[in-house]
Amino acid sequence: MSSELDVLLANNRRWAAATEQREPGFFTRLAQQQSPKYMWIGCADSRVPANEITGLDPGEVFVHRNVANVVVHSDLNALSTVQFAVEHLKVEHIMVVGHHGCAGVRAAMRGLRVGLADNWLRHVHDVRLRHRKRLDHLPPEVQEDILCEMNVIEQVGNVALSTVIQDAWARGQPVSVHGWVYGLKDGLLKDLQVSMDRPEAVVPVFSAALKRYPRMANPGTETDTDTD
Repeated sequence: MSSELDVLLANNRRWAAATEQREPGFFTRLAQQQSPKYMWIGCADSRVPANEITGLDPGEVFVHRNVANVVVHSDLNALSTVQFAVEHLKVEHIMVVGHHGCAGVRAAMRGLRVGLADNWLRHVHDVRLRHRKRLDHLPPEVQEDILCEMNVIEQVGNVALSTVIQDAWARGQPVSVHGWVYGLKDGLLKDLQVSMDRPEAVVPVFSAALKRYPRMANPGTETDTDTD
C-alpha cells in the first residue's frame, strides 16, 4: 500500500480514538441508528465538506453530492437518495448548497468543454441561458458567482417540485427545502432566502428569489416584472 494511503489510515485511527475519548460510546450509538434532521445536496468539490462546514457530527446530516449540485427529475440516483432521506430517515430540512468558485458553473458560464461531464453540466448551461438577461450585463468577475446562486435556486425548485417532496407535503409531513451558497474565500454560508415548506410557496418564493437579480434595465424602465 502506498505511503499516502498509510497516512490516511493513521489519521483515521487518531480521529477515531480522539472521538471516542471525547465522547465515550459515540460509535456504538452511531452504529445502532442514523436519525439526521438534515439532508445536504451539494457539489462534489473536495473543498466543501458538509459536516465540517455546519459543525455537525457523523450521523447528523445525510449527504448527496454531484458536480455542480444539480437535481433533475431524470436523475434516479438523486431522487432515490431524497426519497430515502424523506420517507425513511424523516429529515426535516433539505439544503441545496452551491459554492462560489465552482468549476462546473465556471465551465457552463464560459462554454468550456471538460469531457463527459459536459452533458451533465448542460443543466447548468440551461440555467444560464434561461436567465441570461440577469447575467450578461454583469462584470465577468461577478457572473460566475451569480450563476452559482441562480443554479441553487433552480435546484431548490426542482427538489420542491419532485414527486417525493410533493407527496410528503400532501400527507402532511413537515419537510422544508432551502438554498445556500458557501464562500470558499471566507468559509461562510449564505442563505439565498428561497426556503419552501408547502406546495403553494414554491412559485412565489422561486419568483421572489430570482427578482433579487435584476435584469438589465431598458431605457425608461425601473422595475423588474418577470421571472426569466
